[in-house]
Amino acid sequence: MFSHSHRRFGVCSIAIRCLAPTAIAVLAPSTASAHVKWFEAYEVAAKPTSILTTLALPYFWVALLLVLAFFIATTVLEQTQPGRLALQGMDRVTSVLQLRADQFLLGVLAAFFVSLFAVGGTYLTPDLKTQSELVAWAQIGIAALIPMRRTRPIAAIAIVILWLFTLRDYDLFHLFDYLALGLGLAGYLLLSGMPDGKWHDRRFGVLRWGIALALTWSSMEKFMYPQWFMPLLEEKPFLAFGIPFREYTTMAGVAEFTLGFGLLWTPLVRRLSALALFALMFAAVYPFGRVDMIGHATILASLLVVLADPQREDALEIAPKGKLATILVPAGLAVALAVTMVSYAGLHNVIYDRATGVLANLLRPESRTTASSTGAAPGAFWRGNEHYHGDATGNSAPGAGAAAAMIEQMNNMHANTSSVSVTGDVTRDFIALMVPHHQAAVDMARIYLETGDDPRMRLLAEHIISEQAKEIEQMHTLVSGKNKTQTHH
Repeated sequence: MFSHSHRRFGVCSIAIRCLAPTAIAVLAPSTASAHVKWFEAYEVAAKPTSILTTLALPYFWVALLLVLAFFIATTVLEQTQPGRLALQGMDRVTSVLQLRADQFLLGVLAAFFVSLFAVGGTYLTPDLKTQSELVAWAQIGIAALIPMRRTRPIAAIAIVILWLFTLRDYDLFHLFDYLALGLGLAGYLLLSGMPDGKWHDRRFGVLRWGIALALTWSSMEKFMYPQWFMPLLEEKPFLAFGIPFREYTTMAGVAEFTLGFGLLWTPLVRRLSALALFALMFAAVYPFGRVDMIGHATILASLLVVLADPQREDALEIAPKGKLATILVPAGLAVALAVTMVSYAGLHNVIYDRATGVLANLLRPESRTTASSTGAAPGAFWRGNEHYHGDATGNSAPGAGAAAAMIEQMNNMHANTSSVSVTGDVTRDFIALMVPHHQAAVDMARIYLETGDDPRMRLLAEHIISEQAKEIEQMHTLVSGKNKTQTHH
């Protein structure tokens, strides 16, 4: 439902059933397999990058100004005859979906829960794992509740209950990604099950708010934890469209946040924002496969419904009417960005730095389980699915753990270079020795990004990752071409 990628964007679900069967399912023993996003390991307890560091990036402001210009131009356009014609044209194209928006969305929701049952072993999304088989059966039960109008409110309540029970295995901060969209979908199901009237008419507006809040919140990860995206971009550099990774990650965060905000503004802005978000997220399905399609199915369907805009009278938009929508869009965007950034950093600080005792155990059971089984996490450096938890002496201080991890990478580099068999071909030998050297530099830079807080050094580490990864790929290409040439001769 909500695979954040995003997986891409991250972005994005919540699954359940009716109350009694859900209680049975969630009380069954289960083990979470956490810390996996965008097909990469990560640590949610790691200290986020300072907000001031993000605000100091020139490409952050460039991207923000570009989107702001788009919003201003669009709000001006929709007050003119061409803008009204554009809205009418979109109405004609989406007329079938406007008339059958409920049937379409309910069908996708039911299919999503059936897919979760078929995949098995997940709580709410392919990201959140469980070993409880009863959870899967609970999710097929929810699929059966969705088609019937009278039982949809039960499904809505069950969604919230399952999210609450997921807190047994996952940190609260980890699950914030899934809360907003989960509440949006639950709200839609609840209101769609009510009799016709004012509350029933607001079902699509509530759904749109859920999507918007989920996207604006998840976009913060690209600002606060840019290092999480580096392994993915190194593996699939085409995702960055040739833009340097550091700039791309920041600009992608701005795009996700501003388009999420756009879902709450005027009709033409929100519909174009929904179209852009759908295109970006749907484009990620092919490189990431069916799991990504399952994870994003509900948000993709919801974006299509926003594009169709079936209930414009009760849209619950925050934008003022007329020319004020143009004048106030910079202020609205600035307030939304400031509130989201401060909330993200502030809640992380409360949960991981200030909460102690019983409250800490309740708010971060995921981190507690990790620490009790493998030791204190020193700076959140993950390699594969294993977390580095200190040096051989058991020193768990963040700085000592990071330094020990860097030494480990240096030792690995020396072992790899020492094992190279010299062939006498200077080109091949040069590449064979340089690749592990560069890879060690990349790995050490990643470690620094997980623990270091010096803004200048963080920029340098990001530059090392981007440039040395490109050089590694270039060397692999050169030696591959050399082999092909020799084979041909």
